[in-house]
Amino acid sequence: MDADRGYAQRLAELDARIEQARLSPEIVCERAAGLLAGRSGCRIEDAHAHMRQLAAQQGSGLGAVAAAVIAALETQLPMPSAGPHTVTPRPPRSAPHPPSPERSPRPTPPVEASGAGWADVVQQMLDTLPGRHIVVIPERDGSGEIVDYRFVAVSPSVVDLAGRTGAQLVGERVSTIYPSIVGGPVWRAWSEVAGDGQARSVSAVPYLHRDSEYLLTVDVQPVGAGLLNTWTRQDEQSRLTERIAQTERLGLLGWGEWDLVADATVWSEGLYRIYERDPADGPMPREESDALGLPEDEEQRRQATEAFGRGETVDVTTRSRVNGKIKWLRAVVDAVRDADGRPVKIYGIIQDVTARETSRLKLAEVEKQLREHRQDLATEHRVATQLQQIVIPIPKAPIELPGLRVGVRYIPAEQAGRVGGDWYHAATTDEGNIILAVGDVAGHGLPAATTMAELRHALAALAATTTSDPARLLSHLNRLILGTATATAVVARYEPAGHTLTWAQAGHPAPLLARRGTAVELARPNGPLLGASRSAAYTSATRVLEPGDLLVMYTDGLIEHRSSSLSEGLARVTALLERVLAAAGPEPMDDFLAQLRRANPDDDTCVLVARHG
Repeated sequence: MDADRGYAQRLAELDARIEQARLSPEIVCERAAGLLAGRSGCRIEDAHAHMRQLAAQQGSGLGAVAAAVIAALETQLPMPSAGPHTVTPRPPRSAPHPPSPERSPRPTPPVEASGAGWADVVQQMLDTLPGRHIVVIPERDGSGEIVDYRFVAVSPSVVDLAGRTGAQLVGERVSTIYPSIVGGPVWRAWSEVAGDGQARSVSAVPYLHRDSEYLLTVDVQPVGAGLLNTWTRQDEQSRLTERIAQTERLGLLGWGEWDLVADATVWSEGLYRIYERDPADGPMPREESDALGLPEDEEQRRQATEAFGRGETVDVTTRSRVNGKIKWLRAVVDAVRDADGRPVKIYGIIQDVTARETSRLKLAEVEKQLREHRQDLATEHRVATQLQQIVIPIPKAPIELPGLRVGVRYIPAEQAGRVGGDWYHAATTDEGNIILAVGDVAGHGLPAATTMAELRHALAALAATTTSDPARLLSHLNRLILGTATATAVVARYEPAGHTLTWAQAGHPAPLLARRGTAVELARPNGPLLGASRSAAYTSATRVLEPGDLLVMYTDGLIEHRSSSLSEGLARVTALLERVLAAAGPEPMDDFLAQLRRANPDDDTCVLVARHG
């Protein structure tokens, strides 16, 4: 109880210091989130979420929790050096081309960072952070030499070889629990970090678990009065590195970090690709990168610099001349700041958005032409056709995929200028499966076409980097356009190994399956309209395809018509499909698509047919 009162008193003192310094709660929260992200390796938004969770658990204000985080993470207690070391210090990292900050030494906050209150704050942070972390505090003899370490906070996910969990380790001496660590590389790293306050990384630490030996990497860095240790299996690091590299390639991304204290910069491979620079030359000097910017964007860069100086996260898109080419580069820059709000480490992500900006300019030009020629229906129809070709090019020949032959037919509306939001997708995943999709955005014109492009590109990116499950893909697409547009879609995954088709739908007509001369509509699993509800849930259904099966996925323009009902329209399409199968031509898929000469005069129609075998 006394400890709780002492902790509450320290939080009250911190709030008073914040008020005296005239710092707004927003600035304190941003600073605390930056420190938490920098120390744990999580994202800024995740750090904010962790602090909100701590505030809810404690029943206290977010500002008090943020102040406690600053006190726990920034306080450095003076410790004597432990002498020569054999552990490699972790190389400093830095950001690409950030606004120029004012460098300053990191001050020591006027807050006591020891005792039960400090350990409670650290433990609460570890309780909400992903990964495996421990915090130890040195124990010293009368001469100030370190003789042991004591566990003061442990992640809930940590379970040792003896089955002990974090709660059973807190308070114990390291030499008692793990005598084999004493004098080893991790022990030496602790001594060195305690001595000079510089983070270190220990690689290839052996770990035996259930008759299997793994190699671990241990990252050690000072946190308050103790040492924060993060344990990562090296095979996990390899997988994470591969995923990051794949994300960089797919998203045309690159990251960088700038350590202002060490004055060192690190670039990822993706950043070297964006700037077409040889990694052997190292990161580009700031003066050289600034010289690449176009003078026309100088005002944007100035505004970004001012926003960064106010402590804001910068998100700006400007142009650079790289090896004679103009590239549109989006920069997102954030920083870990000291107690006075000055940056200590700057983190940045650069994305090459040249293709997106080029498409945007093309779309803007098409929109301009539509406005200028809205009285000329022939011109308007020609421009609308060009827009369709920019956003969703239709293949002239069938697409050959593993186990499937896919044909696509796009039938534009008869009315000029009725540019719809119909789209399709047909591609393989890295696992060798096939993703098929057809969708339709509500409305017409450029807004529908823009949302169509957003959904189509998002599906391709998600299927390549996140998941191939149709129901989960639809959940992601629903959140993408929530509150901005509505759309229907059907997404299917075909697995060639088992000839299995798994599909889900969002307010969309069910596919048709034609087998041995008979065409039927598949039973629809549950799935509401995209963009209509944040709590929308999607389920999937599974069928096994047989050789010769035809799967028909389409938008509602195929069966809708002003002169007939939906059931009559579906019956016409089903009858046409069965007649084609009865004719026993060599390519029934091609014959079916060729006979779709006219659909809905008021709406575009997109049809995708997949033939198995």
